[in-house]
Amino acid sequence: MTLFSRRHVWVGLSVALYGLALTSAGGALLAAGGSPYFALAGGGTMVAGLLALRRRASALAVYGAVLLGSLIWAIAEAGTSFWLFAPRIGAPLVVGLFLSFPWIGRLRPMATRHARPLAIAAGITVAAAALLMAPWPKGGSTAAPAPTAETDWASFANGNDGRRHAAIGQITPGNVHTLEVAWTYRTGEDPTRLANPRNLPAFEATPLKVGPLLYLCTPRNQIIAVEAETGRERWRHDPHTDVRGASYLLTCRGVAYAETPHTKSCAQRIIAATGDGRLLALDAHSGRRCEAFGDRGEVSLRRNLGPIESGFYGVTSAPLVANGVVVVGAMVLDNQSTDVPGGVIRGYDVETGRQKWAFDTGADQPTSVGEPAPDKIYTRGSPNAWAPFSADEALGLVYVPTGNASPDYFGGQRSPAMNKHASSVLAINLATGRLRWSFQTVHQDVWDYDVSAQPTLVDMPGPNGFIPALIQSTKRGDLFVLDRRTGTPITTVEEMPVPRGGAAQDGLSPTQPFSTGMPFLGSARRTEASMWGITPFDQIWCRLRFRQTRYEGPFTPPSTHPTLQSPNQTGASSWGRMSIDTANNILVANTINLDSIVQLIPQADVAALRKTGVKAIHPQTGTPYAVTNTQFLSPLGLPCNAPPWGEMRAIDLKTRSVLWQKPFGTTANRLPLAIGIPLGLPSVAGPLTTASGLSFIGAADDGYFRAIETRTGRELWRSKLPAGGQAAPMTFMSRGGRQFVVIAAGGDRRLGTRLGDYVVAFALPKTGNPAR
Repeated sequence: MTLFSRRHVWVGLSVALYGLALTSAGGALLAAGGSPYFALAGGGTMVAGLLALRRRASALAVYGAVLLGSLIWAIAEAGTSFWLFAPRIGAPLVVGLFLSFPWIGRLRPMATRHARPLAIAAGITVAAAALLMAPWPKGGSTAAPAPTAETDWASFANGNDGRRHAAIGQITPGNVHTLEVAWTYRTGEDPTRLANPRNLPAFEATPLKVGPLLYLCTPRNQIIAVEAETGRERWRHDPHTDVRGASYLLTCRGVAYAETPHTKSCAQRIIAATGDGRLLALDAHSGRRCEAFGDRGEVSLRRNLGPIESGFYGVTSAPLVANGVVVVGAMVLDNQSTDVPGGVIRGYDVETGRQKWAFDTGADQPTSVGEPAPDKIYTRGSPNAWAPFSADEALGLVYVPTGNASPDYFGGQRSPAMNKHASSVLAINLATGRLRWSFQTVHQDVWDYDVSAQPTLVDMPGPNGFIPALIQSTKRGDLFVLDRRTGTPITTVEEMPVPRGGAAQDGLSPTQPFSTGMPFLGSARRTEASMWGITPFDQIWCRLRFRQTRYEGPFTPPSTHPTLQSPNQTGASSWGRMSIDTANNILVANTINLDSIVQLIPQADVAALRKTGVKAIHPQTGTPYAVTNTQFLSPLGLPCNAPPWGEMRAIDLKTRSVLWQKPFGTTANRLPLAIGIPLGLPSVAGPLTTASGLSFIGAADDGYFRAIETRTGRELWRSKLPAGGQAAPMTFMSRGGRQFVVIAAGGDRRLGTRLGDYVVAFALPKTGNPAR
């Protein structure tokens, strides 16, 4: 047998077997009601392989038809999206080239005639791919820096309005390319040394800047002050937080600052809360406890909550201080039981630590005033409020985003009072704790769609001037715009029918609110065509799995049958993922686009299921069902829904239209040689905007800190961080006249980013012309 003959044998046999496998897998998908493409393409490929095995040049013509059909199908399903188009056509192109191998160098006239259709089809395919390939963004224009006086960043979002905007602009689109590391600080808290192997440490702190110092907290709640211009540590306080029982996220996203000029000591103080349920007050200059606050500088948040299992209750967000009141909620561990601590919201006197009021989110009469009786127990399992709060001091209101009653994925046991304030934004009187208004974003929430984003207060452009507004983003991707005085929607909100038929007696609402008057931050309704994979076989697996799950669109309720939840409980939007450039009325947000498969498990079946090796079962004790919730991934470990899995977009608040929308994050942390394909990856935390028209953001799992032109979305600068930048950045003007941009770089085990204990400050060079 000649070399030419052997080529035909192994090429033809390989292609035929590949075609057989594709036909078999495609047939299973077709039998489930899916696309016929894979079965047809597999059959054509198998025929082409058999012809090649017999040394028939007509194999090329047959496969040319397969390739042309694949091209037509790919364009029909993927449209103009290169990253959706490429995996659909990539494998057919590779197979075509492989099939051509035996004829290379031996193109006789007959072979040339039969090869022509394959060459034409391949040429058309490559041309189509080239046309779909989008250019990567490049740098921006030149502008001179503007001198600005010293500024602070004195609360989590640079104001209780939640805007994450700084009215400074020494760093501009024209000079940002010269930005360099000014200093790096390390907290010394090793994220790999865990008291509990189930801990997920995440250094997500946004530092405050007041006067010459920055204030930050570590995942274990050490509170640290460093010099703003040098990063040199001034003091630290370790409250010795008990993290042994923490079974999920170990984090502290920030602290609060307060001035109490009428006190003899601690006239400037740092207010912090801990992961084991304590509220602390420290002198901002020395770090010592404010002895007159509570019990020698500490108030227990565990009081009046009843039994608390270790790790089930703690604070992850910064407390809010407004009008002399410290307002704090807490995280309650999800999906464990109905008998868990309640999600009571409490207001404390910032000087004394005495409780002024409590708002019990599960009670018929939620507000109580003053210190509670020792035997008082706030409603168990009531909706908690773990996200950052906002406040309008002039209106005397604090705005509180809430979760749902515990546990998340079954609601049949919930009382009307438990549902009334769940998955809502509440406006509570700062002085009295009484409810002014509430707006519910999800009725009878059984999807874990708690309101996890800080409410953002803006003056919204209207037909007759500006309206004092509140913008609330949600996990589903809605942007609800409300009059913050009354809670009345400013933009259109419609109650629309949603799927029913979940678990028995789950009490589902027949309708849900949809914000139709604002751009949607979420993703489109899932179809089989929106499933993705890098090979035909993982594409088929995802499509088949999609066909096997129940999915009827948004708010498809969980049941005992596997159900697709899109977006999943991570949500399109969460804490810190939005900033508003108030000078230009532009909202900038980064979002996530991931799905999960949720299934309710009858309690009687849980023990048997665990014996089969299934471990990710959340007990939901006190309800008829436990629950499994697994991310919808292919066998290759990639999301089954098509990319981008992370995006950034800007919205013009005047026109209520999208200015730009782009994938956010590259594969640099996922592929060898740090190849950065801009697919758009999941992110944690979000941006800040500045007066010069820049948006700064870490967040993405590729480890870069970026500067983006706010109006256009162009990336103007990036710098690799020493660890993942899954924290919201901040910025300020120092006493020395330099603008610093600071981000905590500690990584996130959930994203697989590099862990660390870094705080990195960037600034323009001290010497030379920064506008060059």
